[in-house]
Amino acid sequence: MHVKAIKTHRIQCGESLERIIDEYVKNISEKTIIVITSKIISICQKRVVAKDSITKEALIKQEADVVIKSNNTYGVYLTIKNNILIPSAGIDESNGDNVYILYPENVQSSAEYIWNYLRKKHQLENLGILITDSHTTPMRLGVTGIALAWCGFAPLHSYIGTPDLYGHPLRMTQVNILDSLATSAVFLMGEGCEQTPLAIITDAPKINFVQNVPTAEEKDSIIISMAEDLYAPII
Repeated sequence: MHVKAIKTHRIQCGESLERIIDEYVKNISEKTIIVITSKIISICQKRVVAKDSITKEALIKQEADVVIKSNNTYGVYLTIKNNILIPSAGIDESNGDNVYILYPENVQSSAEYIWNYLRKKHQLENLGILITDSHTTPMRLGVTGIALAWCGFAPLHSYIGTPDLYGHPLRMTQVNILDSLATSAVFLMGEGCEQTPLAIITDAPKINFVQNVPTAEEKDSIIISMAEDLYAPII
């Protein structure tokens, strides 16, 4: 698998996402996955709020689906947003000019729109789109990556029913392709002043490309209910 981060200009509020991608990703081959950090989608959608207009605490409560106050020195809240356990409803202060940057509006629709746009423009049959964000892991220091939305390929690779090294059939194991790819891309795109909000993934294994946007059933397939979640007792 090869992952290449793409350096761009500093994205300004209200810019066209299509024009940004067209400017920096001119040639796309079959079976490529285009990765876009959610932050530039938010900036293009003008999903920003001036810091002097509202407190971060009030904004978090406004944006989150569920809020659990966190008693730590950073003033971060543990929240649930769009079925993801995420700090502070995904609201970000980094790489913004005195603004809070919110999650994109309907991020899955954005992934599907870009997928359709690029497939038509480049006359592609097999293309993947992945929209990412930074994420934390319980009991681990530092951030990795997580997928917020995708289009053009199956989100999971199942080992269920296949044998392990000793011939025993696996009963539960599935690979979360979305977050696995997101972590690789986010690592290269960076968290600071790298200015690389796009990435291209090629030759990724275990990818099943499809020619349709995700169905409701496929979107639900990557979500585990609270009753079944291993981490439910601490949530």
